[in-house]
Amino acid sequence: MDKNYNYQRKKLRLPEYGRHIHEMVDYIKTIEDRDFRNTQAYAVIAVMGNLNPLLRDTADFTHKLWDHLFIMAGFDLDVDSPYPIPSAEALAPKPDKLPYPDKRIKMKHYGKNVQRIIESLAGEPDGPAVEDAIANMARYMRTKSYEYNQEHPNNEVIIKDIKTLSDNAIKVDEIALNNLKSDYKQPFTAHPKKNAYQNGRQQKNSKNAKNLQNKSAKQHRTRK
Repeated sequence: MDKNYNYQRKKLRLPEYGRHIHEMVDYIKTIEDRDFRNTQAYAVIAVMGNLNPLLRDTADFTHKLWDHLFIMAGFDLDVDSPYPIPSAEALAPKPDKLPYPDKRIKMKHYGKNVQRIIESLAGEPDGPAVEDAIANMARYMRTKSYEYNQEHPNNEVIIKDIKTLSDNAIKVDEIALNNLKSDYKQPFTAHPKKNAYQNGRQQKNSKNAKNLQNKSAKQHRTRK
């Protein structure tokens, strides 16, 4: 007995329609008479619509069926379609190639946005608004440095990094020292929810250990 397994058969372009619909489409392509070929194409479209009766009231339902017919035919079906005949390129366009960023990040632990902001501030004229922006950026840089290194950098390190990122275009010695000195040694909690969760786990584990110890002591007294 000759067995014909699915993996030996032709691959289905739209498996949701099944192999019988694909075989009907392949049969239409072999019909030489154009009028009869058109009649059979409309008959297959009707069968395809019956497979999804709940979608008949949706917009462009018939248009989608004709597109699917041409897809199953491999875009090689000469029939009079009531809609523009699609092409493989139109239904599956290739996305535009995205250029890779070619600008190197000088200090990755601060991130790309910090570098962009400092570069934009380097081109601004000096003034109170720019000084406040630089001071706030210095605080943010110290926070990001703590997240990366788990330690607070001193003011000199932040000032040096700002000069490096701005190519020495920003003078921040007095600004950074005056604005960062007051809050330099304040504790910083990066993840308060995480710390609260860890504290709760520690308390729960301590309570479980205490209960286990009391249970063991009780069993020991009972044995005596």
